[in-house]
Amino acid sequence: MDELSLIYLVLILVILVILSAYFSSSETAMMSLNRYRLKHLADRKYRGAKRVHQLLERPDRLLGLILLGNNFVNILAAMIVSLITLKIYGPDGLLFSSIALTAIILVFAELMPKTVAAIRPERIAFPSSIILKALMLIFYPLVWVLNKISNGLLGIFGITNIKRSEDPLSREELRTVVKEAGGVIPHKHRQMLFGILDLENASVEDIMIPKSEMYGINLEDDWAVIKDQILSSRHTRLPCYKGNLSNVKGMLHLRRITKHVGSPDFDLHTVLSALVPPYFVPAQTDLYMQLVNFQKERERIAFVVDEYGDLEGLVTLEDILEEVVGEFTTDPADRIKDVIRVNDETFIIDGSANIREVNREHNLGLPEDGPKTLNGLILETLEDIPTPGTTFRLDHIIIEVIKTLERSVKAAKISITQSPDTEKKISYEDPE
Repeated sequence: MDELSLIYLVLILVILVILSAYFSSSETAMMSLNRYRLKHLADRKYRGAKRVHQLLERPDRLLGLILLGNNFVNILAAMIVSLITLKIYGPDGLLFSSIALTAIILVFAELMPKTVAAIRPERIAFPSSIILKALMLIFYPLVWVLNKISNGLLGIFGITNIKRSEDPLSREELRTVVKEAGGVIPHKHRQMLFGILDLENASVEDIMIPKSEMYGINLEDDWAVIKDQILSSRHTRLPCYKGNLSNVKGMLHLRRITKHVGSPDFDLHTVLSALVPPYFVPAQTDLYMQLVNFQKERERIAFVVDEYGDLEGLVTLEDILEEVVGEFTTDPADRIKDVIRVNDETFIIDGSANIREVNREHNLGLPEDGPKTLNGLILETLEDIPTPGTTFRLDHIIIEVIKTLERSVKAAKISITQSPDTEKKISYEDPE
């Protein structure tokens, strides 16, 4: 009879260790779940995900239930081990049995199940939620009392919000998520997502066509000159101005006058009647907001003005989209050849080249928080107009001025070093 009771006690002990492992793995699995994937599965009506999501809405109650069950079975296991020890060894074996039980609990009921749960939380949490939800219904009054006591004590320390936090991801956290999803999202798609996230970090001033490079129709020119511009234009939309570009009168959509081109009554009046009023935007408008504004105003082109209302340049819907999807024009004439690649580390770049575009295309790491062009960057760094042959170092980049014209740098050679420096270093080499 004693042997039979001993077998029963051992069997009960094994069951208690298994239950302890269950509660430990459930706790780790529930807390290790990806909350965004969980919400996605719950929205897709996945039953296991819905159960887990409901349980996690009140983590204090869930943890109270799990810890209640875990501590109960562990204490009961200790009592069973004491009975077994007394039957076999007597009081002298209690110390050894306590040490043995601690080792068994740590390995088989804590470390192993929690490790598995941390690695594969969904496989543990979803099936486990069935039992946990049933236990929650049975032991809810006891869990409620324990939570009231616990939350009351937490309130003394100023902790009152016991619901699960649903803080949204920041832009940098989203970038990290997209970056780590390499095997799931194709490279091109990741670059597009990065482009979308960066839209608020740039303004229309960063991507606009500067005033000096704008091409348009001077309404004060002879009609023969204006007509020739219209017939030979590669663009479908042309800015129209009087005298100079600062005096913009509107935008001419060539498709609106196509039917009049061959007509004998095609004259300046026809052009003027087809003009669309100019659409102006501040230079500091971020790209995301301007994209929204283009959609709201049903426009594709905007004139960029500074804080004083002076014209600075032109920005198009295509310019903003290229920030997201990259260069997509198929017309070689529309691609400005600003960069000549000498080798993997050396480039010859036109002084008027836009720094942002150069970085996006060649990943040079030129600073973008200052001047918009390479010429502006060189002049601001040196605080002088350099002579050809002047060489200086800027962080991890060596810049050599190749050609200057009047008061600007026309071309420079960029060399990328292997070991970027954290400090800005400027050094000169006298060409003479």
